[in-house]
Amino acid sequence: MKFEGKEILSLNALEIGYRSGRASGRLLPPISARTFEGELISVIGKNGIGKSTLLKTIAGLLPPLGGSLNIAGRDIREYSRHELALTTGYVSTEAIRITNTTVFDLVSMGRYPHTNWFGGMDAESKRAVLKALGQTGMSDFSGRPVTELSDGERQRAMIAMVLAQETRLIIMDEPTAFLDIRNKYEVIHLLRELSRRENKTIIYSTHDFDTAITQSDKIWLILKNELIEGAPEDIMLRKSFGTLFDTKAITFNEEDGTFEVRNESKGTLALAVKGKNEYWTKKALARAGYTIISSDSIPRIESESSMPYRWKYVDSNESIEFDSLYDLISWLRHNIGPIC
Repeated sequence: MKFEGKEILSLNALEIGYRSGRASGRLLPPISARTFEGELISVIGKNGIGKSTLLKTIAGLLPPLGGSLNIAGRDIREYSRHELALTTGYVSTEAIRITNTTVFDLVSMGRYPHTNWFGGMDAESKRAVLKALGQTGMSDFSGRPVTELSDGERQRAMIAMVLAQETRLIIMDEPTAFLDIRNKYEVIHLLRELSRRENKTIIYSTHDFDTAITQSDKIWLILKNELIEGAPEDIMLRKSFGTLFDTKAITFNEEDGTFEVRNESKGTLALAVKGKNEYWTKKALARAGYTIISSDSIPRIESESSMPYRWKYVDSNESIEFDSLYDLISWLRHNIGPIC
């Protein structure tokens, strides 16, 4: 059975790119995809593949070169600018540079499709702005100048602005591009919560693979000749990510969705480690270039399962104990050559 939700967006053999006079530069073969109400969708692909162009086309900033793009059942070409602004909100990747503007003023700009000719806001618009500030945790910042915000706070203010627009579809180009690790996770978690609580359909591009596969309902994976869509786990099972990420230096582990650096092989080590430290001991040894085997052979690494953790290197000639993985790995690197 195929799930059929309330369709918000459909791409049907859509061609994207840029027009210059009579000439046009198509970036991808025709692509097709669908989104439903309340979904969080991440767009992943290499630099220059067309992620931003696709999002700008969906937002109505670039015209389709071919095929169709339907929003809420209507072709995007049938929308007026005003109608599209009531349906689709867009936040670009560019950092905002606005002086003498408070957070409240910035978020109020999202009400532009709803205001009168003079840009005045009625009570309903003010309520929408206050609600958006509350949803993004920015109520206490409403009077603060935008120039005094941190990167994470500024991104939340931009999300509040597009929420104040009150559209069903939100498009965001790399919303975590300038954020530290904590703020990246918090922003994507916020987008996921908004898709759930407010039933928004949110599509965003990203290079932050970990948050995409753990938080997104669906991924649009853009490759050179196609767009692949599906749940992160579906795309893992199809082994599609390997095409994008495998290089001479890096390989993508489709068992657990992690990247692995192709370090020079130092041979094999047996591991006799149990408990919570087993996982991190394996990670440390793999980083050092060792392949782990489960056996009682030597050389091997031993460790107890309780704290304080200690590690022991054992071979036919010696047994050496270490207080930390740093000490163990450093000793191996300087004292043990390749193990056959």
